[in-house]
Parts: sequence; structure tokens; C-alpha cells
Amino acid sequence: MRGSKIFVIILIILILIALGLFALKIYNNKNIEQANTNNYINTESNLEKVEEIKPKTLSSSSRPIAVMIDNHIDAMPQAGLLEADIVYEIIVEGGETRLMLILQDKDLDKIGPIRSSRHYFLDYALENDAIYVHYGWSPQAQSDISSLGVNNINGIYESASDFWRVQDKYAPHNAVTSTKNIMKIAEREDYRTTTTADTVLNYVVEEVELEEGKTANTVTIPYSYSNTVRYEYDEDLKEYVRYSRDEKQVDWDTEKTITTKNIIIQKAENWILNDGTDKGRQTIDNIKEVDGYYITNGKVIPITCNKTSRKGQTVYKDLEGNEIQVNDGKTFIQICPIDSNISFE
Repeated sequence: MRGSKIFVIILIILILIALGLFALKIYNNKNIEQANTNNYINTESNLEKVEEIKPKTLSSSSRPIAVMIDNHIDAMPQAGLLEADIVYEIIVEGGETRLMLILQDKDLDKIGPIRSSRHYFLDYALENDAIYVHYGWSPQAQSDISSLGVNNINGIYESASDFWRVQDKYAPHNAVTSTKNIMKIAEREDYRTTTTADTVLNYVVEEVELEEGKTANTVTIPYSYSNTVRYEYDEDLKEYVRYSRDEKQVDWDTEKTITTKNIIIQKAENWILNDGTDKGRQTIDNIKEVDGYYITNGKVIPITCNKTSRKGQTVYKDLEGNEIQVNDGKTFIQICPIDSNISFE
């Protein structure tokens, strides 16, 4: 009888221990599940944060395209400025300027009007590792495209279905194409369509405010006696509205206003080429360090712009020698005559 009681007591103790261990296991499993859930949430949160802090401008591995755009008054308005990541503007013959758009991961049914190449624009297509698109070329550009090994697409030699002329403008201000056609030709030519190159500009997501800069609500850049570029700051948009020859620039089809987050100005000496053609074609002295300005959010600071080779990327620094941080968004790079009477108000 006594042995039976001892057996019952031992059995009860074992049952209690088993129940305790079972309860402990359930408790631990819940903690592990909660920890895993928290880790998953933290991981997802961190991924979201990484995506949030990554600049959007020129941030993919797709190779950019660089497209020459007519900026004659009869070519306005143009298609592509609205969607461009970077726009370069440089003097050409006759006091005119041409634009070169840098586009990445864009799907545009119409880009243009497209005009012929000038050799110094190649320097900026190359520094962006871009496929270079144009409609015709100067003799200097034709020679340099060959000698520099530029992956180029010349619309003159493409089919009328890939590059076509529209009816609402007259030649030579009416040749257009699409990004789909450009990429189709690039693949046919076996051009590389991805890039590992760093962006030329040091984009950051956190808003850059030039606290030490001077006021720049109006920026005026005369390229010639007949061609002046002006930007007006819109405080609500925190962007600059672009004007050319006192005319506000808008998109060709949508009539949306062309704005930009950033403006970089570079001064470069230019002169007429002595090429025997009497066409007044220009060249510029840009493979060196030149003075310039960075403008964003209503302020301007002086900078230096240093390009050491035609293929080398321009490095933009403040006067203390630090590479400038550039606000995420569109940038117009104005490479203007060295004696241009630039003003800020």
C-alpha cells in the first residue's frame, strides 16, 4: 500500500514536470516567433529605408542615351526636356545653342527636334557613358566619333520609320524619334545597353540647402546678343522655371512647363574654328578647371568644374575643395561663354 502511494506521488511529480517543460517550450516558441516577426519587420523597414534614401536620378544599371536637341526658336517647343535627367546647353554657330538630353530608363514616343552633332558635346556623352544620338554631324564631330569610339546613332542613315519628320514644324527643325527606336537600333548595332559607371553628379536625397549661398531667385545667362537663358525660382515647387529668349519653355505635346531642381553653370572660352568652311562652327576650351556656379532652392554658390580628359567625368567642387552634393532631380548644365554677363537676383 505504501509503495502504491509513493508511485502515485512520483507519477504526479513527473506529470507536473512534463507540463512545466511543455509550457516552457510553448513560451520559448512564442518568443522565437515574435523575434522572427520583429526581425522581418525590421528587415522590411530597413529595405524600405534603403530604397527611400537612394537617389532616383540616374540610379539604374541601364545605359543612358544622349540626344542632340535643336534649340532654335523655330524648334521650340521640344519633346524630351520634361523627362530628361540632365540637360547640357552649349553655344554653337550663329550665337545659337544646342541642348543634349541625358535620359535613362525613359519610354518616350517622341524626342526632338533632333539636330546634328558638334564635337565638344561628345565629351559630355562620354562622361555619362551614354549612347549618342544625333541627326547629321559636323566634320569635326564625324572624325571624333570615329577616333574616340563613340557608340552613336545618326538618324540620317536610319529608316524613315525610326527617325521621321513631323508636319507641324519645317525642316531642319522637325526630325524626331522615340526611345524604343533608339534602343532597337542600339541592339542591332550590338551596343552595350547596361552601365557600371558612377553618376557624374553627386546626388543626395537629403535636401541640400546652400545656407552660405547668395540669393538666386532669378538666374540670367546670356549666351549671345540674341540668345539669353533665364530661370525663375518657384518657391512652391522648389524648382526653377526655364525661359529661352524670354519665352517660357514648355513640352511639345503636353505644354507642361519645363522646370529643373538644379542649375550648374560652367564658364568656357569659345571661338570660331578655322576649318575653311566659313560656317562659323565653334570650339570650346573645356578640358581643364574652369569657374562656375551651383544653384538650387533659391541660392547660389561659386564652384570649380574640373574635366581632365574628354572621356573623364567633370568633378564639381566648392571653393573649399569638397565635391558638391546635388539635390536629387533634374539638372541643367549651362556651359556658357567665359565672358557671359551672368547675373543672380
